[in-house]
Amino acid sequence: MKSVLRLFIFASILYGAPVFAQAYPTKPIRIVVPYTPGGITDVSTRIVAGELAKSLNQNVIVDNRPGANSILGVEIVSKSAADGYTLATVIAAHAANQTLYPKLPYDSLKSFAPVSLVAVAPLILCVTNSLPVTSVKELVALAKTKPGQLSFASSGVGASAHLSTELLMMMTGIKMVHVPYKGTAPALLDLTSGQVQVMFDVPSSMLPYSKAGRIRAIAMASEKRFFAAPELPTISESAVPGYVAGTWVGILAPAGTPREVVAKLGREVSGVVNRPDVKERFIQLGIEPVGNSPEQFAQFLRDEVAKWAKVIKAANVKIEQ
Repeated sequence: MKSVLRLFIFASILYGAPVFAQAYPTKPIRIVVPYTPGGITDVSTRIVAGELAKSLNQNVIVDNRPGANSILGVEIVSKSAADGYTLATVIAAHAANQTLYPKLPYDSLKSFAPVSLVAVAPLILCVTNSLPVTSVKELVALAKTKPGQLSFASSGVGASAHLSTELLMMMTGIKMVHVPYKGTAPALLDLTSGQVQVMFDVPSSMLPYSKAGRIRAIAMASEKRFFAAPELPTISESAVPGYVAGTWVGILAPAGTPREVVAKLGREVSGVVNRPDVKERFIQLGIEPVGNSPEQFAQFLRDEVAKWAKVIKAANVKIEQ
C-alpha cells in the first residue's frame, strides 16, 4: 500500500506541473506597477496587460502601488503566492536598488523568476543652450578644464539619469556636481534655464525640448542610433567606446513560480510585444520593444545588477532611507 502511495505522489510531482501549466490561467492575473499611473512604466504595462488578456482569455489587472523608489510594490509581489497570478513590472531602478539599499526587504535576483524583458528606453544626453559644446568629445574636454564646476541634473539619487552620468564620469575621468531633483520635470526646467548644464533622461521627455530649441541634444546612450533621432550619434561611437546606459521595462514573477508557468508567460509576453501593431504602439512611446525568454531576461537582469553595483560603489552613491 505504501509503495502504491509513493508511486502516486511521484506521478503527481512528475505530471502535475505540466498539467497545471496547460490549465493556467484559470483566474485573473494581477500585474503590480510600483509607480504612479500615466508614466512609461504604467502605460507599457497596460499595453501588455490588454494584449495578454486577449491571448490568455483571462482578465489581466494592472495594480499601481507606488512608493520608496518601487520597493513597496515590488515587495508585495515578492511575498505573493508563487502561482503566476501576481506579477511585477520593474525598470532599471530594480537592478540598482539591490546595491543602493542595504536593507532591501527582498533580493532583486533571488526573490523573483524573470518572465520577459518587455522594452528598453535608451537615455539621451542633453546640455543647456549656453554651454559651448555640441558633442560628447567637446563636453568631456570642457569638463576636464573645469573639474567640479559643471553640474548635472537627475530625477533623483540612484535614478537611471544619475547613475548613467556617474558611469560617463567613471569612463572619461571627468568630474561634475550632481543636482538631484524630485522628478524629471523640475530638473528639465532648470536645464532649460541654465541653472544646471548637463542632463540625461529618456527621449520622450527630452526630445520635444530639444526639437523646440530649448536645450541641445548631443548624443544617445544606446548601442545603436535611436529611431526617433537618427541624426544623433551614440556616445559609444562618438567618444566613449563601450558606453551604454538606459532604462528598461521587464516583468517578474515571485521566486518558486512553476517553470512551466514562467515559460508560458514568457512566450505570451514575447509574442504580444513582437506583434507589428503592438511594436508600433511602443515606438510611439519612444521605447524599443524587446520581448525575450525568461532565461535571456534573467541573464540581462544579472548583468544590470552587476553593472550598476560597480558604478554605485565606485561613485559612493548613498541614498537616504
